[in-house]
Amino acid sequence: MSTTTHQQLGRLTDTLRQTIRAGRMATTGPDYDAGRTIWNGAVPARPGVVVRCADPAEAQAAVLAVRESGVPLAVRGGGHDWAGRSLSDGGLTIDLSGLRRVTVDPVTEVAEVSGGATAADLVTATQPFGLTAATGTAGSVGMAGLTLGGGYGPLSGRFGLALDNLLSADVVLADGTVVTADAEREPDLFWALRGGGGNFGLVTSMRVRLHRVPTLLSGMVLFPWDQAGTVLAGLSDVLAESTDELTVQFGVLSGPDGRPVVFLSPTWSGDDAAAGERALARLDTLGTPLLSRTAPTTMPEMLAAIDAQFPFGRHVEIRSRSVPSLTSAVRDALSLAGSTLTSPHSAVSVHSLHGAAARVPVTETAFGNRDPHLMIEIIALWEPGDTRAADHRAWAGDLTGALEPDALPGGYPNLLGDDEVAQIAHAYGPNTERLLAVKRRFDPDHVFR
Repeated sequence: MSTTTHQQLGRLTDTLRQTIRAGRMATTGPDYDAGRTIWNGAVPARPGVVVRCADPAEAQAAVLAVRESGVPLAVRGGGHDWAGRSLSDGGLTIDLSGLRRVTVDPVTEVAEVSGGATAADLVTATQPFGLTAATGTAGSVGMAGLTLGGGYGPLSGRFGLALDNLLSADVVLADGTVVTADAEREPDLFWALRGGGGNFGLVTSMRVRLHRVPTLLSGMVLFPWDQAGTVLAGLSDVLAESTDELTVQFGVLSGPDGRPVVFLSPTWSGDDAAAGERALARLDTLGTPLLSRTAPTTMPEMLAAIDAQFPFGRHVEIRSRSVPSLTSAVRDALSLAGSTLTSPHSAVSVHSLHGAAARVPVTETAFGNRDPHLMIEIIALWEPGDTRAADHRAWAGDLTGALEPDALPGGYPNLLGDDEVAQIAHAYGPNTERLLAVKRRFDPDHVFR
């Protein structure tokens, strides 16, 4: 660390001591360790200072302190970003994980969600009112980060992406000003927040639209690996014919015996339970399942199951590609990936953008791709101390390369690594220039990165 950085951190900590009252500021010790602990245990970043905010005013004070000191800033919500962008190496990390309040208005069917709340916090709060929310697939993911970047999930076919359900956000801007952004107030900022990520300010609170889903069917269907080609070919037809109410997440993982399997994780969110049972039963006919368990469920139960499969602390490398459809070439690439799995924890998870999410005009929000497509999440996952880390990373890279000829030019910003320059350049599609203009207006000095 340079002398200048030491001086900057000194000024920062002096300012923070005067402004952070109820929260905790730490450079070492248990609070520091808790603030820098994120989902991907492979991230080595060590912030110079961690501020664990007790309220939105402390988050605002921390942003102002950064402006005065010039220290690099990162914001930690759920801490689930695999690339570690929620930690500022040598700088300040503002930890919002203590701000997890969710307030539900069952009359207006709107929830107010604090900046550190997770998807699990949100759906757990809404469940007693017979309501739920459009979230991602894992409960431990922070709702703010998920929503600002996109939010593919089990209900996106019927209700759109998580960002499509954002009604307003309270934002601390780079100059310390606090604004509320919605369709009427700061509409350009509100547009940019829906898909442009955390590049424009720190979100301390959001209001999101809720939904009544009286029938929610989901589960898991596993097929043996020697049926992968047949199952994926049949699934291509199912996906092409899917209604809004049916979303099928699918892919490759290691089965109970350690051998690869094809998994289908369908979710039916329609009001007609009988129609849902028929739609899910059709999936069994794609092959001879090793396991087929689908039943009525709740969003908290669904998200908890994914959290159990992908716990905090393992080492992670994620790559992603988006493809228009499940063509034979894409199916071949997925089959090769399953046959060459290097870790029993690794997986390929394919998310579908269709239905309501695909009917939003691409320029209505900052999200760059509204054409129906499949987002392929390639998850290399291994235990700390595993000496084959390079092999696991290479496996993810090999699948990325195999998919490239059929892939769309951009990618999903929430999953892109900093080195994926070619995908980043096209990630926002026709919205890039407008996003840059909003960035110049609200954060010309790149406080938020």
